[in-house]
Amino acid sequence: MLTDLSVLQFNTEGLIPAIVQDTATGQVLMLAYMNREALEQTLATGLAHYWSRSRAKLWQKGETSGHLQHVREIRYDCDADTLLVIVEQEGVACHTGERSCFFHRLPESPQPTRPPVSEGLLHQIYAVIQERKRRAPQESYVASLMARGQDHVLKKVVEEAAEVLMASKDGRPEAVVYEMADLWFHAIVALGWHNISPQEVLQELQRRFGQSGLRINQLPPSFTAP
Repeated sequence: MLTDLSVLQFNTEGLIPAIVQDTATGQVLMLAYMNREALEQTLATGLAHYWSRSRAKLWQKGETSGHLQHVREIRYDCDADTLLVIVEQEGVACHTGERSCFFHRLPESPQPTRPPVSEGLLHQIYAVIQERKRRAPQESYVASLMARGQDHVLKKVVEEAAEVLMASKDGRPEAVVYEMADLWFHAIVALGWHNISPQEVLQELQRRFGQSGLRINQLPPSFTAP
C-alpha cells in the first residue's frame, strides 16, 4: 500500500487521477480524482475516498448507495501522476447500476473478440448476486430465492444437479453445458447465502491441486463428527 505521498505529482488543482480496478476480475471500474486529503482518508480507513470536481467536496464511494470500495492496494505509474486503486467492490461501481462505468463502446471501434472466459466471471456473478439479494423479492429472481429461505436455495441446487445428470445420461453435450451453467449459477447463489466468495472455493481447489485424491477425499479433522 502506498504510504509516501511526497513522490506523487498532483496537478495544479491539487488533484491526481485514480483508475479503479476490481481486485478479483481485473476489470476497470471507474476513473475518479483524489486530492491529498482524499488519499489520506483512503489510506487511513481502507475505504476509497475521492474529490468531487463538480461538487467541490470530499466524498466516500458508497456513502449513500452502500456500494463501498474496500481498497486492497494503491499503485502509481512511472511518472507518479496517476494512481491505480485496486479494490474489492461491493455492489456496482457506476451510478447507472452497471458494474463498471466503461460499458459504452464507440460504434466505429473494432468488434470485441471472445477470448476464453476467466474465473473472474465467477466473481462478477457473485458480486451481482450479493447486490440482488438486497433488493425486494418482486424486483429480482435472486432476491425472491433468498426471501423463500435457505431450503429453497438448496432445493434449486439439487434440481439443477438432477438436470445435469439427465442431460449427461441422454448423451447431449450441448444440454450438459446449458444445465451445468444453471447449476453453477445456483451454486454461487448458495455461496451468496453464506457470504462465501468463489475465491474461497478456488483457493481450496488450489490447495488440493497436485495432491493424492485418496488423501483429499478424507475430511479434515474439523469436519469429522465427534
